[in-house]
Amino acid sequence: MIRLNQIEKSYHIGNNEFKVLKGINVHIKPGEFVSIMGSSGSGKSTLLNVLGLLDNYDRGEYHLNGLLMKNLSQAQAAQLRNKFLGFVFQSFNLLSFKNAAENVALPLYYQKVSRKDRNKLAHEYLDKVGLLDWEHHLPSELSGGQKQRVAIARALIAKPKVIFADEPTGALDSTTSMEVVQLFKDINKQGITVVLVTHEDDISKMTDRIIRLHDGVIVSETETVKSLTNNL
Repeated sequence: MIRLNQIEKSYHIGNNEFKVLKGINVHIKPGEFVSIMGSSGSGKSTLLNVLGLLDNYDRGEYHLNGLLMKNLSQAQAAQLRNKFLGFVFQSFNLLSFKNAAENVALPLYYQKVSRKDRNKLAHEYLDKVGLLDWEHHLPSELSGGQKQRVAIARALIAKPKVIFADEPTGALDSTTSMEVVQLFKDINKQGITVVLVTHEDDISKMTDRIIRLHDGVIVSETETVKSLTNNL
């Protein structure tokens, strides 16, 4: 599903070049649940931006679903994101003036799905995440965990092949965090590949494999006890 070969990425500030990714090699198979860990400045956010087609890379090759992602225009990247990818963020990124159902339906608006079908599907996906009774509530009327469930439903509604989750439990308490990760596990069981960035060890241990970054390079890739048990 995802294959990176010698990916490099640098940023230029003034006359200075800062190399953030330094030859990243990663293979994530279809249906895997993978976590990416690393301290601040390790390159994990940059890596996620490259994977999510939110930023270009300088050198190397990135294949997504067998297609080479290279020199994409903004329109091409947006089209591929709409077709293949879903996103969940720490800050939820919900529109404050739209209710839960309207937020969930938003990706379908950009895909030019009719209002009737958008509303029907938003209703279904809010039900999947246990928030059907809250579909007419604004984000300001929801708890942090509820907002994240709305964000997950929004990521799922376009039926992506991969979901990227950037610190999705960072703003949640420990109990709610575990509930959200369990939801990601349930999503993963449906065959959707999940890539989760986290700094929390207990969260990463619930995934199949942990990729650790340090100073722009991968320093380890470890199958978790969960994954090893599943393979017995």
